[in-house]
Amino acid sequence: MTLSPEKSTETPVPEGHVRLTIDGRVVDAPKGELLIRTCERLGIVIPRFCDHPLLDPAGACRQCLVEVEMGGRPMPKPQASCTMTVADGMVVKTQETSERADKAQQGVMELLLINHPLDCPICDKGGECPLQNQAMAHGRADSRFVEKKRTFPKPLPISSQVLLDRERCVLCQRCTRFSEEIAGDPFIDLLERGANQQIGIAEDQPFQSYFSGNTIQICPVGALTSAAYRFRSRPFDLRSTKSTCEHCASGCDMRTDSRRGTVLRRLAGNDPEVNEEWLCDKGRFAFRYLSSAGRITRPMVRGADGELAEASWTEALRVAAEGLLAARAGGGIGVLPGGRLTVEDAYAYAKFARVVARSNDVDFRARPHSDEELEFLAAHVVGGTPEDSVTFTAIENAPAVLTVGTDPEEESGIVFLRLRKAWRKKGLRHFQIAPFTTTGAEKTGATVLHAVPGGEAAVVADPGADVVTALGQAGAVILVGDRAAETPGLYSAVSALAARTGAAIGWLPRRAGDRGAVETGALPTLLPGGRPVTDPKGRTEVERAWGLGPGELPAEPGRDAAGILAAAASGELAGLVVGGVDPNDMADPQAAITALREVGFLVSLEMHTSAVTELADVVLPVAPDAQRAGSYLNWEGRRREFGVALDATGVLPDCRVLDTLGVEMDADLFTQTPAAAAGEIARLGSVRPGSTAPTGRPGDVRVPGYGQAVLATSRQLIDDGSLEIDEPALAGTARRPYVRVNTATADRLGLVEGDGATVRTDRGAITLPVSLADLPDGVVWLPTCSPGSHVRPTLGAGHGDLVGVVPAVGDDGAVGNSTENGNGS
Repeated sequence: MTLSPEKSTETPVPEGHVRLTIDGRVVDAPKGELLIRTCERLGIVIPRFCDHPLLDPAGACRQCLVEVEMGGRPMPKPQASCTMTVADGMVVKTQETSERADKAQQGVMELLLINHPLDCPICDKGGECPLQNQAMAHGRADSRFVEKKRTFPKPLPISSQVLLDRERCVLCQRCTRFSEEIAGDPFIDLLERGANQQIGIAEDQPFQSYFSGNTIQICPVGALTSAAYRFRSRPFDLRSTKSTCEHCASGCDMRTDSRRGTVLRRLAGNDPEVNEEWLCDKGRFAFRYLSSAGRITRPMVRGADGELAEASWTEALRVAAEGLLAARAGGGIGVLPGGRLTVEDAYAYAKFARVVARSNDVDFRARPHSDEELEFLAAHVVGGTPEDSVTFTAIENAPAVLTVGTDPEEESGIVFLRLRKAWRKKGLRHFQIAPFTTTGAEKTGATVLHAVPGGEAAVVADPGADVVTALGQAGAVILVGDRAAETPGLYSAVSALAARTGAAIGWLPRRAGDRGAVETGALPTLLPGGRPVTDPKGRTEVERAWGLGPGELPAEPGRDAAGILAAAASGELAGLVVGGVDPNDMADPQAAITALREVGFLVSLEMHTSAVTELADVVLPVAPDAQRAGSYLNWEGRRREFGVALDATGVLPDCRVLDTLGVEMDADLFTQTPAAAAGEIARLGSVRPGSTAPTGRPGDVRVPGYGQAVLATSRQLIDDGSLEIDEPALAGTARRPYVRVNTATADRLGLVEGDGATVRTDRGAITLPVSLADLPDGVVWLPTCSPGSHVRPTLGAGHGDLVGVVPAVGDDGAVGNSTENGNGS
């Protein structure tokens, strides 16, 4: 709020504000506001390098100097506006009205440029560099410095993906403050003192951060650069497209920069309600799959010789339609969409199943799942919006948060950053139910409630009086991940705890398309908009919207993903339509592969060659996000739209492929474009089914015998996922996989920290180094899908199963190195 000088004494100061004068204008500002922010609200741009609105003030660069008077007396020297808070009666003169402030800023710029190299034509930051811009606007036209500039060997690898050119650094400390304050990973630090001060790798702190790429983006000069982008383009040669991250359910806002049909980099967008200005490294760097050698860009049809051969779209769609029509008549068709789909594509799969396959046999959950989860989704998730659901802002403002069935740092990095911010800034009490204390739990100050795999439901049912009291406060939140489906009774226990305490429930799935698939009916029990398939009114509404006659929609719930695969393996289903599903993600990969091999006719809609395409009768190439438009619903239920970044010649979005395939089978889905599908979804709208909370019962906790342990397993953020291929720099920062046990279990099993241990079943074995952790006795943890540790395809086991554990000994008697053998590896 700005006042004219004449009325400044007549209008009362609002409560919680102070009144000051800036460049002759009287302004009211909130108490505690930084002076530089008040100037920004007046439209006064003060040059700065160290200042960042999401970092604590540092006053490191001194570029934002202004002249300040207090009580009618000028301060003896210009002050840093990024560290000074507003005060009542303060008089401020910026560079726009004060020669003294302007001269001070010019002097600081001259000092910063003394050792800065004049290599703008080859610097990655050239063309989008704050130092360039501010040197032109607030620097001197000539230089008095004639001595030799300081140089360093370059570049210094901070990690495999972040490189440092030290001579360009202006010591603003943005990178060090981000690593310590935001990420909680002090992987970069200030070294030396005085004229020798420089940025380097923190002592005794190995590089281990999922958020290091943010330091590249917030660096105000070209000191920190990306190994993947370095020297590859100029900013003005890039084509920029607003996009949404496809790697998890956060739905981060970002910008995709491409040149000559190739994506060269991704940058975080500025969305205060979602990812603020941050991205995890997976979202920032994992885009090489777009041009990988395994990309499928032409349809393929299996010939009489049993080999897949490229074909025209016309031929491939004809063969697919003929095969699926025969399968529909000969037993039925199952539809497995997977969890990577946009809202519009998931809707097309759900509609294809009902209208073309004439069945409710559709399930996007290409992972362990349960009927209890279906009840939970109907009761707490479907039909929700950010207005009535848990959000990022709700997490940041919550007095207490309980996380169960998820490790946010590994599965939803931006949720982790909000938890850490709430803990640092507002004293959030974070409780996490997990088998051991993860690094993410440590960095959010979490109190870990240790649970034996399979026993999480019992811990949720009786978490302790302290937890119940904390969750009983207004605004408390329970975040439950999709891994809860692996533990019987856990979803029911979460629902009961929420009802007992009044805490709000947020569902935090791992994949970007999961929430949208729920809302659009890609489930055997729900139609689009959350209408139960057993509800006559809901079926009638959908039949009218789709132009169907009364009673044309099937009224019986369909099979879930496991049931669909079992029916395909036994011959009950004669055909399958599979979109982007990795059988190794299923609870039993071997059974999934068997079903795909035994089913009569298999159609695969895919981006890359996979275990499914190897067995498919017809393969139809579909577009990745960069080559299609659409939207995701993030875990909050917030719509996240994006546009086409690259030419899409040769590939089509899933919704267009399914629509055309439907026409070949004498049915029109009217999903020719994402916009058409989105319009129909909007017309249908969403409803809350009004289902009661799930009522599953806790399962029995396995008791390990001699040489055995109970398996705990979860994914790491950077692992062997199919969308992380061909990105060696990103893979170089993945966390090393370990066999984790506690000290007592290690002693009982004869394991030694640092030596190898073999975890085995009758299907295969995984050998990794041992790391001691605070796990419950008798529990062993393995990463689910990391190099050397592909748990489900190798062991045929999952969370809560019994496995054998022995010391690893090689043929020469030495402890074995990290190896993996068995099925699916």
